[in-house]
Amino acid sequence: MTDTPQITLTSWLLIILLGLVWGGTFLLIEIALTGITPFWLAATRIGLAGVIMAAIWAFRGFTLFKQRPEPGQIAIVGIIGILSSALPFSLLAWGQQYVTSGFAGVSMASVALIVLPMAHFLLPGERLTPRKLGGFVIGFLGVVVLVGGQAFESSGAAMETPGRLACIGAASCYAVSSILMRRLPPVDPMGLAATLMLVGAAVMLPLALLTEGAPPLPSSETMGVLLLLGLVPTAGAAFLRTYVVRTAGPVFMSLVNYQVPVWSVLLGALILSEPLPMSLLYAMALILAGVGLSQYGALKRLFQRGRA
Repeated sequence: MTDTPQITLTSWLLIILLGLVWGGTFLLIEIALTGITPFWLAATRIGLAGVIMAAIWAFRGFTLFKQRPEPGQIAIVGIIGILSSALPFSLLAWGQQYVTSGFAGVSMASVALIVLPMAHFLLPGERLTPRKLGGFVIGFLGVVVLVGGQAFESSGAAMETPGRLACIGAASCYAVSSILMRRLPPVDPMGLAATLMLVGAAVMLPLALLTEGAPPLPSSETMGVLLLLGLVPTAGAAFLRTYVVRTAGPVFMSLVNYQVPVWSVLLGALILSEPLPMSLLYAMALILAGVGLSQYGALKRLFQRGRA
């Protein structure tokens, strides 16, 4: 790990790709949930991703740490694996039973705001400045505008408050796992991503069995969607997330959380012919302004290199 995040053109392209992939995941999950229960959906996609990534990792010689790890670092990798998949997936699956979808979306966008102060104190080169804070707040407001009034509407459920806390807890898991991932010594990105998925699967599979019993037998259509979920937005995206966090830093990576709802709305319009809300334009303007303000220095360096 270098002390200063290295934000390049590749970094920008990767977070745009991740935003697109994760934005489209909601459509696939909606389809999959017609044939499988929520916890088994999470367990299956993580398990499939773990198998796929372990097979690729095997061809690379099962290398994880590039130097002899210090005591406790292997345990930290295990903690990151739980915090980056099994625990947040479980919290969201439980919490979304009692909260509105709008609140769940806004809680995921809050990952960026949770990461900022943590990175300031725990990571070199990630100092919190007024400009950076202002940019992230503006971007967050853009997400709130896109989601609309339902962001803070009450669902009327008796367990709504615990459900909201579960969603915020899931966002905090993603934030903490990104910070811990960045603090690791030099590692093989594929090895780390595969290990995190395998740890998540080891936790999620028995959890699904305990909470939902034996898995239902999915149809061929559901199985196809599960394979796609395991391959692209879970395995592929996990590797890209690991790479971006390790190179460009968790603060930069958290910008993806502002893109996801935008891509979700756009893909819903393109694929499902859903109407585009007028708020989309205002939301995109706020999000782009927030990203530009918070990443002004990185953008300036990128364009300077482009002219050189």
